[in-house]
Amino acid sequence: MTIPSKYDANQVENKWYAYWMKNNYFHSTPDSREPYTIVIPPPNVTGVLHMGHMLNNTIQDVLIRRARLQGKNACWVPGTDHASIATEAKVVAKLKEQGIDKNDLTRDEFLAHAWEWKNEYGGIILEQLKKLGCSCDWDRTAFTMDPAMSESVIKVFVDLYNKGLIYRGYRMVNWDPEAKTTLSDEEVIHVEKQGNLYYLEYKIEGSTDTLTIATTRPETIFGDTAICINPNDERFTHLKGKRAIVPLSNRSIPIIEDTYVDIDFGTGCLKVTPAHDENDKVLGDRHQLEVIDIFNDDATLNSFGLHYEGKDRFVVRKEIAKELEEKGFLVKIEQHLNKVGTSERTKAVIEPRLSDQWFLKMEELAKPAIEAVLGEDAEINLYPKKFENTYRHWMENIRDWNISRQLWWGQQIPAYFYGDGKEDFVVAENIEAALVLAQKKTQNSKLTTQNLRQDNDALDTWFSSWLWPMSVFDGIRNPENEEIKYYYPTNDLVTGPDILFFWVARMIIAGYEYKDMKPFNNVYLTGLVRDKERRKMSKSLGNSPDALKLIEDYGADGVRVGLLLSSAAGNDLMFDEALCQQGKQFANKIWNAFRLIKGWEVDPSIPQPETAKIGLAWYEAKFQKTLAEIEDHFSKYRLSDALMAIYKLIMDDFSSWLLEIVKPAYQKPIDKTTFDAITKVLENNLKVLHPFMPFLSEEIWQHITERSSDEALIVASYPVQSSFDANIISDFDFTANVISGVRTIRKDKNIAFKDAVEIFVVNNENAPKTLDTVVQKITNASSITYVTDSVDGASFRVKSNEYFVPISVDNIDVEAEVEKLTAELKRAEGFLFGISKKLSNERFVSNAPEQVIALERKKEADTLAKIETIKNSLLNLK
Repeated sequence: MTIPSKYDANQVENKWYAYWMKNNYFHSTPDSREPYTIVIPPPNVTGVLHMGHMLNNTIQDVLIRRARLQGKNACWVPGTDHASIATEAKVVAKLKEQGIDKNDLTRDEFLAHAWEWKNEYGGIILEQLKKLGCSCDWDRTAFTMDPAMSESVIKVFVDLYNKGLIYRGYRMVNWDPEAKTTLSDEEVIHVEKQGNLYYLEYKIEGSTDTLTIATTRPETIFGDTAICINPNDERFTHLKGKRAIVPLSNRSIPIIEDTYVDIDFGTGCLKVTPAHDENDKVLGDRHQLEVIDIFNDDATLNSFGLHYEGKDRFVVRKEIAKELEEKGFLVKIEQHLNKVGTSERTKAVIEPRLSDQWFLKMEELAKPAIEAVLGEDAEINLYPKKFENTYRHWMENIRDWNISRQLWWGQQIPAYFYGDGKEDFVVAENIEAALVLAQKKTQNSKLTTQNLRQDNDALDTWFSSWLWPMSVFDGIRNPENEEIKYYYPTNDLVTGPDILFFWVARMIIAGYEYKDMKPFNNVYLTGLVRDKERRKMSKSLGNSPDALKLIEDYGADGVRVGLLLSSAAGNDLMFDEALCQQGKQFANKIWNAFRLIKGWEVDPSIPQPETAKIGLAWYEAKFQKTLAEIEDHFSKYRLSDALMAIYKLIMDDFSSWLLEIVKPAYQKPIDKTTFDAITKVLENNLKVLHPFMPFLSEEIWQHITERSSDEALIVASYPVQSSFDANIISDFDFTANVISGVRTIRKDKNIAFKDAVEIFVVNNENAPKTLDTVVQKITNASSITYVTDSVDGASFRVKSNEYFVPISVDNIDVEAEVEKLTAELKRAEGFLFGISKKLSNERFVSNAPEQVIALERKKEADTLAKIETIKNSLLNLK
């Protein structure tokens, strides 16, 4: 095989990914080996590769490739999430472009369009993951709305309903007016925003008296059904039992009393809108108030909004404030900072709304999941541990989960209505089973499927993905099948802390409910990817690079290294494109080292030099020491540290030291023993590097020698840890400092490497002499002589040892040395001029502290001595 002079990532990566796929290396089936399983956090089917995906999936690929090398049966299950809200929005937008209104379609017609969209665009992100080198078992690719997955979801819903854990309730929910669906509490982000506090005056019925209330939402006055005062507030004693008139609508509403009202907030009077505030709903229920819903599902006002009907709530807020002011109802406006609930998906401001929804009781279900992570016998580990506090807070304050969504894209809730009453329904896996239940419940055998109407709502997307580690192995429908028993529980989950509750906690809950065991052993929580200015990367800020362009420019291996070098577990990643350049340079360095080795001529008749024997023994010890460090880092999910250990091993110990120690003299051959050993060293380096840089390592591996498909690096055996000689490592560290000292003298004195030098040593440290041959070879020293006294020449110290290198005009580049010394002399004389000028200034000498003057005089004396030394050196060169 011809070895190219340069490493071309674009050519190499496509070639080896196709080779891996052709030979089915990624595929796993149950066998006698130890399984190692990862299920991918399914990206939204609407998604394209971004920096967060790049980081998350690089980490998973590192873990899965390492497990494969360790001889485990590595199974990485890929897939996508149907993402109800995001996908339905995409489909609705596409239909709108075609002049089609979703409301004009039947559910089946809309779903046909949705599946068409999914089939056209839904696999993009998985194809992009292949560019990154992800070694997923693509034969197992799953989608949360695949028939088998949907069947599992419906089966779980029916089971939980039959256990009394799912119920239907008329409750205050979070309404997303853009997506036109309810959201769970966890899908609402509370954002601090600057708003206004509007002070409105209400007339007292049958009186000239008025009262003032403060509200942040003046448009909701159309939904007012009471004014509430605190019974202990003496300011409003005269209003007890009276009624107030709502501005503009002129409706008469009661003035009620309740200690819920905060006497110190606003004016101490509270307008009550039970349809549009959770706390007001509680008040309304307590006092049996009327409930008036003033909004349509898109947050425009309905007919209760009078002349504002059809207008958006925020438009109305501005306009009604103006009208209230004109008609004398607006007393004043104050700025007010408050937290506004916004949709995690659409960013729309959430509208509290009363609605019939389906809920899952969570308190009892959560208990095993709390013990699994936080109990004395905890069996699930979070990395880093700091997230245990977050997990505890969420789980110990868990609320019932609103699992219904007013969408069509998703699993349709398996509730079938046979009448108009709220309880006139049955829950079953299909309409045939529902009919049997309905006939039994109504005692009406004449009922047919035509009499049944399935609930229009779909289930929350998370209600699919919380089953993911089980459903991808068909563990819900067939709980005793071979695959679920072999692969479950999975080993590692890699995800972001932002979905610790949305997904991770819920998977743990589902695992204990349906398998009575944990879904995974470890959860590795990555940080967010930020730019150099610590801003979160996003399309809106324009600070997120094109992931595929990065791969094109730096190679997938370069990007993987760039991401991981700056990514500690749980800490945000400050992404800098320069790190990808560093990764690319690392790849080039390894490639050039490989080319150097392959370029050596091998002579089987040459005996192995002592220097090579020593160098190889040292590197084996260093490799084993680093291997132990790497294992320790992996055990603590410090992948960045593991990569850095490999980086230093290859860049410093292998390339900078070992190759220098063993390389043959210029245009001379190398002995076969050393060549075979250095090839073995290179192969071991590639094995530990492969999980991080799979393409480069496979390319070099295949170039080293002709290999069959079962000898590919991807399925090779990971190096085995063994004991090592720590003394040779410490001896070499000492020796490296000696070599560095000699190199410095050569550089400072302009001594060409071709000219041999002598080294004299005062061995105060009693350092071993076993590595002297290495020092001689690397520094081109003709001899190393141990003496008891100092020797004339340039010198340096390593610990208490003194090293001397006699300097001869014969081995110095005189012209270069004169040029260097002349430049030094000029700098020293300039420095001396500055000091002399300062010391000749009477004002400075009179006013400066004594110690400052002493310091300046010492500088002057030292500089004079330095100038004298330089001048003498120049004289000796002439």
